[in-house]
Amino acid sequence: MIAAKPELPGVWRRRDGGFRVRGRATDPRTGKLREINWALPQFSRPREAFAWLQTELDKVRAGATTNDAPQTAPRFHEYAADVFARKLALGRIRSEAGKAKWSSVLKKHLVPAFGDIYVDQLQPSDVKAWQSKVASRIKANEMAPTSANTILGVLRQITDEAMDDFDIRDPLRGVDPFDTREHSTYTEEEPNSLAPSDVPLFLSKLRDLHPDHYAFAFLGITTGLRPSSLRPLRRSGESADIKWKEGLLLIRRSQTIGDVVMETTKTDLHQRLTLPPEVLDVLRWHVDERLTHKRMRESDLLFPATTGRFRARSVLDKPFAEVCQALKLCYRFTPRGMRRTYQDLARAAGVHDAVTRAISGHATPTMQLHYSTARGHEVRRALANIADIATGATIIDLDSARRSRAATAPTRARVTYR
Repeated sequence: MIAAKPELPGVWRRRDGGFRVRGRATDPRTGKLREINWALPQFSRPREAFAWLQTELDKVRAGATTNDAPQTAPRFHEYAADVFARKLALGRIRSEAGKAKWSSVLKKHLVPAFGDIYVDQLQPSDVKAWQSKVASRIKANEMAPTSANTILGVLRQITDEAMDDFDIRDPLRGVDPFDTREHSTYTEEEPNSLAPSDVPLFLSKLRDLHPDHYAFAFLGITTGLRPSSLRPLRRSGESADIKWKEGLLLIRRSQTIGDVVMETTKTDLHQRLTLPPEVLDVLRWHVDERLTHKRMRESDLLFPATTGRFRARSVLDKPFAEVCQALKLCYRFTPRGMRRTYQDLARAAGVHDAVTRAISGHATPTMQLHYSTARGHEVRRALANIADIATGATIIDLDSARRSRAATAPTRARVTYR
């Protein structure tokens, strides 16, 4: 969009910054008028844009033989760095993990592929040629298509900015995402989710082998909260996130890499969870028994490292692997699977989907489904129930079924942590 009136002859101010210049001059080689029509986002004063326009018109009058449009846009590597810096300044990339992802994608993938191309000269054919090379790596199992689509997503953000800044056509027009239909992150054999019956066995063995990590894993599995939301939880201090007397847990911060903390969550959703006594007992046991170093006790964090600072993102990797090996589980289970296990536990407990999402922080049913694993016995029971109804069984409304289940549920003795 440009202003209704020019600030100087042939010079209009652009809404997004800079100027749009337009002018015509006679080309002596053809005797016809040639038009100069170009966006100049890099200029801040109208006289600069006017001088640039006159220089280009003089080239036309002198019979310049180039058929190329005048070059004003930066090369891709320069512009990508500018977009990255702009997103950081505007807070569109906030977490340290997000910064690391962008930095890695630019350095390892996009700049080597497109770095020297002027951003306004980037064509769909350039992107498709790059896609062909990446597709070869995917076929050779050197890269996952989901990772390739992450790279493509960063490229699309850069080209979207370029379309606005330089009034160019979409360089990614006709460019499709990489096909993920034959790539499954989670499979029947490798769900990365504990079966509900395996959860108490896993947690018990984890407490035996790695008691320092037990409470963290217990809270992660029973709430489905992201590890990045658990690491910065504060147990004490003026801004404590756990209110021991009220039994409240406040989820309002996020930490991914290093000592930088976002004062919000990944999805900007702040949560207030009322914890049952069973969960509070585990957390109190952790604070009383497992903060064994002086710096841990001096820290306000609920789950501090031995240095009193944040635990590393990878701190649970080896303990989880050792527990899986000790239990001889037939599938891998990683810390990422805690969030998936929670979904399956909630379903087994008959928790309503809306409540399940309210606890874990999943924004949509789609994401809830993505983190769920429907196991064989659940499918079999569901099909049996459907078949019963199809053959004339009495239909019981959902509320009545839940009340009946609650009335007949066995009581369980409360565990005391010593």
